[in-house]
Amino acid sequence: MYDSVPCVRVVDDDAAVLKSIGRLLNAAGFAVRTFPSSQDFLQQHDRDAPGCVVIDLSMPGLDGLQLQQALVRSGDPCPVIFISGYGDVPSSVRAMKAGAIDFLTKPFDQSQFLAAVRTAIDKDRTARATRAERSAVGVRVAGLTPRERDVMVHVIAGHLNKQIAAELGIAEKTVKVHRARVMKKMEVASVADLVWQVRRN
Repeated sequence: MYDSVPCVRVVDDDAAVLKSIGRLLNAAGFAVRTFPSSQDFLQQHDRDAPGCVVIDLSMPGLDGLQLQQALVRSGDPCPVIFISGYGDVPSSVRAMKAGAIDFLTKPFDQSQFLAAVRTAIDKDRTARATRAERSAVGVRVAGLTPRERDVMVHVIAGHLNKQIAAELGIAEKTVKVHRARVMKKMEVASVADLVWQVRRN
């Protein structure tokens, strides 16, 4: 549903800034949504939409850092880029420690800004792919029977079929059957693939 064009959400209380950034991003081929306040953004933000959010540091009401903190608290992984009308080192340090991609001071260099946006979108795309893969692995694991899960645990630990049979009190032939089913259900071709898939999840 959201795989086509990433959307750059821009949050700034300055209408002129919203307009200029919107034009810049549109010209660079990005889909853009603008918000005049943090509250408006939080009310309308779709966390399932790919992309990133550009946030002005200093805004009335909920400021940029507070908005970033709200996103972090809610578990929203949307990458953040900060823009600011002045150089505020302590704020930039707090923003970067909280996971911001970049912190740019207005007036910023357009190429530097677009590079930061591309970096944020690339990070979002990679993170979404990783979460999707983890979710898929979780679904595949959930599809295993209790016995298949038992066998898988031993396979991942590097145990031989004979050892697994002795540990679980079943025939070695039965272990081979369960092992083959595990490999098929987990959609892997080797034990190394199985170990990598399960442990990274």
